[in-house]
This record gives sequence, structure tokens and C-alpha cells, in this order.
Amino acid sequence: MRRVPRRAVDQVVGRLRAPSGHTGGVRIYLPATFAELDAHPAPLSIGAAHGPTAFVRAALPAEDEEAWEFVAQLAAADDSLARVTDDDVPLRLVIVAELPEAAVRAVDGAAEPSQVLLAEAVAWRDVVCVLVDEPEAAADVRVARTGDAEAAARLADRDLLWYDASELAAVPRP
Repeated sequence: MRRVPRRAVDQVVGRLRAPSGHTGGVRIYLPATFAELDAHPAPLSIGAAHGPTAFVRAALPAEDEEAWEFVAQLAAADDSLARVTDDDVPLRLVIVAELPEAAVRAVDGAAEPSQVLLAEAVAWRDVVCVLVDEPEAAADVRVARTGDAEAAARLADRDLLWYDASELAAVPRP
């Protein structure tokens, strides 16, 4: 586990080369819950995710790939918060994968310009890493789920922790 500042997460992730079995292509950010993480090795059937779409690129033409992926990561973290239920581990969780371009479709008119739809379930061999809140964020996650804007703002200021796909068992829980 490495603690990585939010702006640097995609820089670190972006430097990773896909291990054997990865398809390359498009980096996507899947909002997830610990129930989905714990279902490993079952494929991830999340359906909607986030990525550096043409809409993100058009909205931020002066930015680079790192910034476009960071937008997708933040949107996935927000969506992860919305997916957490009372029975889930109260932490935001984002699963990062690389998929072939044919497996990812941007959504015209989506509420988030980074939103993409996935043509099929994501295999764990395509997962590069997971990003997760530190356990101390659990109280803010619980309160933010009730609509508390201050707790949501504190979460937005928090760094996500980065775990390689080989470190799934080390992902922290409160």
C-alpha cells in the first residue's frame, strides 16, 4: 500500500504497464463496493463506469491524459459513495481496469461527461489497481450518505489509497 496524493494517483497509475493478460486500450474507473471486491474472482458486472471520454477531452482541451483520467477517477469515487449501502464497508472504492476500446462506449448526454457503458463484465485479469479511502474516512462516508455537504466536502479533500491488483487482500477496512 502506498499513500499517494490525489493529483498524483493517475500519474502513478498511468505509468503502470499492463501485465500479461491486460488488453490495453482504454483505462476505465469502476465505482464499486466492497461486496463487489469480495466477490473476486467473479467478473465485475457494474455496467456503467467512467473514463477519459471525448466529452471530457472537449470540456478540458488544455489538459492532458492524466487530468482527463483524474476527472473520471473523481466521478467514479462519487458514484461509489452513492452505491454504498448500510450493509457495505463504508469506504469509497474505485476499481481501475484497462479494456479494449470496443468494450467501452461513451454516453451522449450523460450527467457526467466521463460516463461510459461497458459492453460486458470486467474480468479481474483486466484490473490494474483499486483506489480506496483510508479507514479513517468511514465516519465521513456514513454521514455524507445522508446528504451532509460538509462530510462530502471532507471526502472530496481526501486522498485515495492505491493498491496494485496483486494487493487486493491488503485493502483496508474500518
